[in-house]
Amino acid sequence: MTDVDAKYEAELKQADVDHHKPTAGAMTGHILSNLVVNNVKLHQAQWYVKGLQAFQISDLFKSLIEQTRQDYDELGLVLLDENEIAPSTVAEYTKYSMLEENGRNKYLTAEELVDIAAHDYNTQNLFVDRAIKLAEKESRPAMAAFLTALRGHNNQAIRQLQALLGKTAWEGLVEEDDDDDED
Repeated sequence: MTDVDAKYEAELKQADVDHHKPTAGAMTGHILSNLVVNNVKLHQAQWYVKGLQAFQISDLFKSLIEQTRQDYDELGLVLLDENEIAPSTVAEYTKYSMLEENGRNKYLTAEELVDIAAHDYNTQNLFVDRAIKLAEKESRPAMAAFLTALRGHNNQAIRQLQALLGKTAWEGLVEEDDDDDED
């Protein structure tokens, strides 16, 4: 076994451990992977959106793509700064992403594409929130700060997408707590 093979085997073994008892680094690896898949899905929506608002929606997707690419580039460096190993292959991105692709989406309505994007950002926030808590627990303030800013970018994207659907930022995305009505 070469030195390269030994290092990669050790990386895979550590990744398996980290993903079973999540660390801030492992959770951030999921976020990085989600950004890659989100980038692809946003392109698909931008390229195939049709209808009266197609140009407006396409422009929004273009700006979301730019933000996603910037977040991806910066988050990869944050992981390296934190002495973590960032996912770096399509196989890893596919394995660690929680967003689902579908080639059929290109035939959906503009409203359906926008709704999927809003839900994808909401899904991403679940991982961002968990990673922030883990980063704070592990005393990684720089990672927590970046992830908090990423949460803000995602929230803005959700608000913009939901507005196109005639909804408020969290309408239909966040489940209401039924326990609040009970005394």
